[in-house]
Amino acid sequence: MPHEFQIAGVFFPPMLIAAVIGVLATVVTVRTLNRYRLARLFYAPTLVQLCLAILYTLLVNSFL
Repeated sequence: MPHEFQIAGVFFPPMLIAAVIGVLATVVTVRTLNRYRLARLFYAPTLVQLCLAILYTLLVNSFL
């Protein structure tokens, strides 16, 4: 397991990389849900978005 990632001479912690990938995956998922009008089925779409970001971040972090 790497302790840090190096991009252009700058070191980044793995959790930061996982969080960025998790948020990007959340944006894609939320846009897909909005496009097919499935977001209206949730009581609190903002909470769903937050939970998706956390779940995606943890999932990506487990593979890094």
